[in-house]
Amino acid sequence: MFSDELKTFRRLGFRHFLLQILNFASVIASGLMLWKGLGLILNTESPIVVVLSGSMEPAFYRGDLLFLTNPPGQRYHTGDITVYRIPGAEIPIVHRVLETRDIFIPLDNSTENRFVNSRLAKLKLPPGEQQLMLTKGDNNHVDDIDLYRGLEWIDRRHIIGKVRGFLPYIGYVTIAMNDFPQLKYALLGGLGLLAIIQRE
Repeated sequence: MFSDELKTFRRLGFRHFLLQILNFASVIASGLMLWKGLGLILNTESPIVVVLSGSMEPAFYRGDLLFLTNPPGQRYHTGDITVYRIPGAEIPIVHRVLETRDIFIPLDNSTENRFVNSRLAKLKLPPGEQQLMLTKGDNNHVDDIDLYRGLEWIDRRHIIGKVRGFLPYIGYVTIAMNDFPQLKYALLGGLGLLAIIQRE
């Protein structure tokens, strides 16, 4: 099977090999540009995420592919399903908003505001109106305060996006590639080899 491909490759030469590598690189670059462009349009660092645990069952199951948006002026409400990341945590979390709280961080440092500022000092919020959120997985018995790494609430800076749609079980490919890195390298290597030895 590959002997015919190798003969064709030798006949076409080095220039064809370079052309195929450039074609493969342009496909990869186009995919990355599409990903980043979609992220800019939807105002989220990751417009598509995969559910990695069963904490949101029965709404979402492990392997579901979620589509996110995060419009800057949009407020979050109780019941919204969000994806958030706590600083220092590598993996984003998909959970439902359990409670929201609106606060105002004043510019001055008056006596009445010191209590509010001291309780929220860990969040390091800028002055102005802020929305704080408490989340919980549908399949969890308690809220997410233990996941917040010392914070009592999360705010908009932690939110990656709000779930707008999903495709069930499509994300299992990503989960398999993360659980078995050899599969990922074999798949990428096979795609690269096919791109290089194809004739057109």
